[in-house]
Amino acid sequence: MPRIDFTDLPAAARQAVTLHTGPVRSVRPAEGGRNSAVAAVLATASGPVFVKGIPADHPQAVAQRREVAVAPHLPALAPRLLWHEDVAGWLLVAWEAVAGRHADYRVPADLHLVRAALEDVQGVQAPQGVGVKTAVERWGPYADEGDAELFDGDVLLHTEWAPDNVLVAGRQVRLVDWAWPTRGAGWIDPYMWALRLMEAGHSAASAVAWACEVPSWRDGDPAAIRGFGAAVQRVWQEIATEDAAAWKLHLAVQAAELRAYLALEPGQAEC
Repeated sequence: MPRIDFTDLPAAARQAVTLHTGPVRSVRPAEGGRNSAVAAVLATASGPVFVKGIPADHPQAVAQRREVAVAPHLPALAPRLLWHEDVAGWLLVAWEAVAGRHADYRVPADLHLVRAALEDVQGVQAPQGVGVKTAVERWGPYADEGDAELFDGDVLLHTEWAPDNVLVAGRQVRLVDWAWPTRGAGWIDPYMWALRLMEAGHSAASAVAWACEVPSWRDGDPAAIRGFGAAVQRVWQEIATEDAAAWKLHLAVQAAELRAYLALEPGQAEC
């Protein structure tokens, strides 16, 4: 999604922000992320605030509203929701400004920290009645017959483990951008992490070896994991067909390679 500067928002929208924060002293555009038209850290009289926004009538606004709804149920390593406004045709959401750099999935030290954070997140049960889709609803339409129910579970999944969403400060990891929370089997998040490891340059074997470090993957049904791989490949094929952006094409290729690896080496899913 094309980005605009915070200062280009309508005056009424900017005024709604300053009613919460006081005067905005400076604006630092956020790095990374593709799902918000505005994403910036504001230096304010009350401290730094991360604000992101999207036109209220944009199709992706539903994801931002879902993120607001699930905020009270997020784990401790997620930023705190401060406030949100629907004003002047914009949906604006303010979060605790989290310090840190994006995780580097090529660096083993970062991978160990992220793996530990992923395990921590898996202890959170998905809430009911706040618009969180189930894994069966989200990936079931792309699954082979009889596989969709294998994705079911009660874990609150993040599902978007791109390094842009993982911030590292010292030995602390914070997981941001919960726009696609999902209720499902715990091994789904390690699968999605493995896919992003391949995007960063890991082989399928290396990515699966890291996924194997997560208990939910080790305890998962290998047949379910392989079935999920088929569904994920089809999702990314559809995404890349509709919009042939280079990063989408790349992920479609990685999704196909990961599925093929698990299909040809079925024992690998069992660690």
